[in-house]
Amino acid sequence: MNSLPNFSPRALRLIAAGVVVINGFFPALWILLTSLKTEVELVSKPITWLPENATLQNYVKAFTGQPLLTYMTNSALVAIGSTVLSLLVASLAAYAIARLNLANRKLILTCIVASSMFPLVTLLVPIFETMRALGLLNTYTALIVPYTVLNLPVCTLVLVSFFQSIPKDLENAAMIDGCTRIGALWRVVVPLAAPGVFTAGILAFVNAWDEFLLALSLNASASMRTLPVGVTLYQGEFSFPWPIISAALVVSIVPIAVVIALFQERVVGGLTQGGLKG
Repeated sequence: MNSLPNFSPRALRLIAAGVVVINGFFPALWILLTSLKTEVELVSKPITWLPENATLQNYVKAFTGQPLLTYMTNSALVAIGSTVLSLLVASLAAYAIARLNLANRKLILTCIVASSMFPLVTLLVPIFETMRALGLLNTYTALIVPYTVLNLPVCTLVLVSFFQSIPKDLENAAMIDGCTRIGALWRVVVPLAAPGVFTAGILAFVNAWDEFLLALSLNASASMRTLPVGVTLYQGEFSFPWPIISAALVVSIVPIAVVIALFQERVVGGLTQGGLKG
């Protein structure tokens, strides 16, 4: 009877890493290659992995067929606004949990975790009715506020672990020099917890940039559509132009890739340190 191959721990780690990389990058690579093909080449058999006659016409059609730049601008404004607001509120909440002698602190953290487990579809109707009652439908605020609320649990939990690791003596020294407690938070604690702040910010930005359900329901106006909603408009009643849609998807991925590339070290360091400290 043949025995199974005996892999070393290092080989197993490399295999696992390879599987993760392939699973993460292959779909993006396939979308990129599809965006460079013609529709005829895409449906031809046998399937070709690389485009035989690469073309950028799909990108031209992606920008001319729909107001893609408008969708990108809307997504950027909403994502940036909700990220800034999420970090502001989450910093205050995390500081209170980490520093103040709150009763039932563990219960508060449990409630924060539990609040993030509700499926978004169960919150859609109350959020929609609230925004309609406030007259905020088809505005940036209609998305910024809900996205902030949805991002607060994860942002708060990330920041709590970092704030707890910062010695209280540093804040006390700042307050002796004349800082208020809030001043010590913004001038001492937040800069020292920069990896955690960047990590929470990236998570909030990506969640807001990719969100589809609320964007579709709350901003039905053509001028207020975000990128995930706009990409779905390329398909027709009897056609599904995959090359053009793939080009639009590549365009939508680029900002996220740039942000992660710029802050890669801080994000990885923040996730690692947060895991060790938490």
